[in-house]
Amino acid sequence: MTTDPFALFDTWYAEARKTEINDSNAMALATVDASGQPSLRMVLLKGHGPDGFVFYTNRESRKAGELAGQPHAALLFHWKSLRRQIRIEGPVSLASDQESDAYFASRSRDSQLGAWASDQSRPLADRETFEARFAEMQARFEGGDVPRPPHWGGYRVTPSRIEFWQDRAHRLHERRLFTRSGDGWREGLLYP
Repeated sequence: MTTDPFALFDTWYAEARKTEINDSNAMALATVDASGQPSLRMVLLKGHGPDGFVFYTNRESRKAGELAGQPHAALLFHWKSLRRQIRIEGPVSLASDQESDAYFASRSRDSQLGAWASDQSRPLADRETFEARFAEMQARFEGGDVPRPPHWGGYRVTPSRIEFWQDRAHRLHERRLFTRSGDGWREGLLYP
């Protein structure tokens, strides 16, 4: 057993990438607004390591507005095929422009164009309006690279707590909690 939560995450994540049929990198992202109203949605993990867990989105979206006002979040990975979950909590910061540019460049062209065409989280009168905006972006960037929109980029959740939950028979589950302590981690168990 490891006492390094990132090594344990890497092991579990590698197993999930082999067993989960779709989106093994899908994670629930929980934020709160200024009044404390929670909001939850699925996003995709696009980078991770000792410095945190990274996802990308429109920085004018609802989640971005909530993170600007309350820069803390919770993440949840649930891998049903493995009967495991990982909960992560911590402060949130912006990923660098260099990281955001590099990831944006790796996306499919249609995903890049969609980032320009979408006013994410804002009301949309009808689907045709969005499709017309997408066609406008296709024409605008035809024959060239699609640069990262200025309103689009990454976020990093730097964990202060990481909990590993493993299903066990008769609901006698195993819960390992890692809590940041200075430059290291304190580990303990929780009752199921």
